[in-house]
Parts: sequence; C-alpha cells; structure tokens
Amino acid sequence: MSLRLPCLLLALALSTMTTSAAPISSPVPGATGRTPVVFVTDIGSDIDDTWALAQLLRSPELDLQFVLTETGEAKYRAAFVTKFFEVVGRTDIPVGLGRDFGPMGEEHRNQGPWLRGYDIARYPGKLHEDGIGAFIELVMHSPQPLTIIAVGPVPSLAAALAREPRIAARCRFVGMFGSFFVGYDGAPKPAPEYNVYNNVAALRTVLAAPWQDVLLTPLDTCGTAVISGENYHRLWSSTGDPMLRAVIENYCAFAARVPWMHCDFFATRSTVLFDCVAVYLAYSEALVEIEPVSFRIEENGATVPDPAGPFRARVALRWKNLPEFIDHLTNRLLAAPTTTPAT
Repeated sequence: MSLRLPCLLLALALSTMTTSAAPISSPVPGATGRTPVVFVTDIGSDIDDTWALAQLLRSPELDLQFVLTETGEAKYRAAFVTKFFEVVGRTDIPVGLGRDFGPMGEEHRNQGPWLRGYDIARYPGKLHEDGIGAFIELVMHSPQPLTIIAVGPVPSLAAALAREPRIAARCRFVGMFGSFFVGYDGAPKPAPEYNVYNNVAALRTVLAAPWQDVLLTPLDTCGTAVISGENYHRLWSSTGDPMLRAVIENYCAFAARVPWMHCDFFATRSTVLFDCVAVYLAYSEALVEIEPVSFRIEENGATVPDPAGPFRARVALRWKNLPEFIDHLTNRLLAAPTTTPAT
C-alpha cells in the first residue's frame, strides 16, 4: 500500500486540531543549573535528528544555546530548525548556518514536504549566516564549558577548529559516530558508519582536537534504539502536543520519501533513533557500559580498535538496560516543556 494516502489522512486529521567508567570531564551546569549545549546536526534527511531535537528541548538537564547545521544545503537544514522552533515557541535559541555544499536534490530532501510554504527569511529569531563564526564566539565567551552534541558528519566543526583551535579546550564532545564491534541493525560484524564515511577527513580533524572529553555512541549501542508498542502508540497519539505533532508530521513525510528503506511501519514504531542516544549521553551514562577505546579511522570510514591508533575516546559499547532507556526516552518526549516558551 502506498504511504502517501495514510500520510495525507493523518495530515488532514492533524489540521483539524488546535496547535497550541568515571568520566574524564563531567557536564558543567550553567547559571540555570543546566548543562549548556550546542546541537550540531544534519537535520532534514534522516528523521532521527528531529526526534533528537525534541528530546533535547524536553531534557531539563540541558540548556540548548545554539544549533549549527552540518553538510548539504545549509539553509535547507536550518529551515527545519527554525520552523520547529516557531512551532514550539523557542525562537530564543540562535541558529547558525554551517558549511554550505550547494543545493540538495529532491532525492535527499526526505522531510522536504514539511517545509512547503515556509519562508525562513521571515524567521523572528536569530539566524546567523556565518554560523561557524557565531559558534566560535559563543564558545570563546561562555563562562563555563559547553557540551557539543554532534549527530552528523562534521565539516562545519572542522572548519570552526581551523578558524579557532582554542574552542576544543573549552568544550566536551559527545557524538554519534562509528561502529566498533556491532554493525547496523545489530549485525555481529562492524560496518563503516555514515557520519564517519561521509567525511572522514573532517572527523579525523575533530577527534584530533584537545576536547575536555570525547564520548561516543557508535552503532554498538545507538543502532538498536527503536520505540515500538505501547510506548510508540503514546507518542503517535499525542497530536495535541505541538512538538510531538511536528515530529510525527516530519516522520510521515519522511516515510513516504526515504530511499534506503521501505518505511511502511511508521504508524507502529520509530526508525532507529541513533541520535537520541547521543543526546542522552550528554546528561547521563547510567544505562550504558562505557570503555576507553583507542582506534584508527580507515579511508572507507571504518572505525577500527587499535592500541596504537591516533584517536582515543570513551565509547558506549553495550547497553546495561536498553528497555529502560526506551521507557526513559518515551517519557522524556512526553514530558512538559522544560522552560517557558518564547513569546
């Protein structure tokens, strides 16, 4: 059955509703008692970035201070963030355009229909054309260390480090990268992971920087995070919540267009929520087993454990309790907003 008809029916229904191991460096709370974070994302291609943005905004431990786009067409990606912020009343959070790689073809605009009729030029919040410069300024003037949550390839972060290398020493780095012992969908053999192989040189640059801490979730853990059953039904049914409604609308658009899977299950479960594990690790490590790993990055994007490798990180290699994480994530997404929305 075509996905377009159920998606259209859902959209029509929604339109009738009213939208109203000991860490090397622990998160440092800001003046609000929450950890200040920057979200670095390639939102607009895979739906998990959208779920992760919602999770971040619903996490009382985190204070989102900036969003920087990565890869592809910078303004296309930024438009998802700015429209999302308008929907949920958080236009107080600055958004920055990262490196721009030119217009993206329709085959890569998997959530594109959600932007129809939206004009980013009318965004009432702060949109930085030089997002890399604005990010550097934020880091260098922050009174406490920032936590960088990176959930896509990192050419913009690499460019920021080239422009101002001192930013690394003022930040923690938490990212969704790699595959060490487990591959996609829990396969027993590791595989090159997209965020790595898309731009190997950029990731090598970023991981070589002297961050206060480097903490990664590879496919070994994030590759099995799926919400289904009653948990998913609760999220799918929360159409009166503007944030979750926006997530589901995006998922519906994505399901009809995504080229790398037949997403006929969108009404009953999520796709793999890789990026949500990275957001979780920015405020808790309780449900994963973390080990220090030295490794190298091959030209094909493989992350290979190697005692003599040039890169070292704390890596979430195994779950202690994946079902508990799924319950936690579901409840977090269903929670009330953590701050007063912007007016």
